[in-house]
Amino acid sequence: MKIVRFRHGDFVGYGFLEGDRIVETEGDLFDGLKPTSLRIPLAEALLLAPVDPPNIFCLGLNYRHHAAETGIQAPDQPRLFLKTTTAIIGPEQSIVLPAMDRDTVDYEAELAIVIGKQTKNVSEKNALDYVLGYTCANDVSARSCQFSDKQWARGKSFDTFCPIGPVIETQLDPDNAPVRCRLNGKTMQDSNTSDMIFNCRAVVSYLSRCATLLPGTLILTGTPSGVGFVRKPPVYLRPSDIVEVEIEGIGILTNPVEAERT
Repeated sequence: MKIVRFRHGDFVGYGFLEGDRIVETEGDLFDGLKPTSLRIPLAEALLLAPVDPPNIFCLGLNYRHHAAETGIQAPDQPRLFLKTTTAIIGPEQSIVLPAMDRDTVDYEAELAIVIGKQTKNVSEKNALDYVLGYTCANDVSARSCQFSDKQWARGKSFDTFCPIGPVIETQLDPDNAPVRCRLNGKTMQDSNTSDMIFNCRAVVSYLSRCATLLPGTLILTGTPSGVGFVRKPPVYLRPSDIVEVEIEGIGILTNPVEAERT
């Protein structure tokens, strides 16, 4: 089932995506949505970020081939960092290159987990019982900030640096999902979640032993190989670029790029 959050006129709410129509729903995203009789053409609606997360947890170096391309040894436990919730944007919204670091902003296609029920200290066996579904994410990163700071918070947390969407897919095999990133139509990343070092069960269980996972918590599970900063020459985002993150079974998240107006 594909769940969307959308605007139609003055109405903002959730619906089920069925082909080229949205079935409007009533109820709560985490307590259960129920369809109404209203059907809205997708072309008449504006898709929004599908969740407003209370926290955004992210993993670094969680793909074997990505760790190899950076020359960094693969971690023996999940490498955790956070992004600010103000970084969230939805489909078709612009990634803004910040004046503080507009020349080394990179793309990172990722599978994101959306937590559906509050949990703490959950086992790997039961971890996915607490997952509502999955969405596409782009862990946009200002590399100069990231590398000069020697930690990742600032470089990962500028406004607009966490595009997500276009849907939450509730039925997906997270251990075998093709992940791709295209920049202006050119494929930059092409991998599969099977290359993850720590799969989604392990990640949810591990994080739940660190912190209470609240409904709506977003977990970005890492990016595959092909990021811009390791390329020769490096490839970074520029104004007027179009970035697409595609995960089979979920859809395509598309975002244009623009420079910050100062």
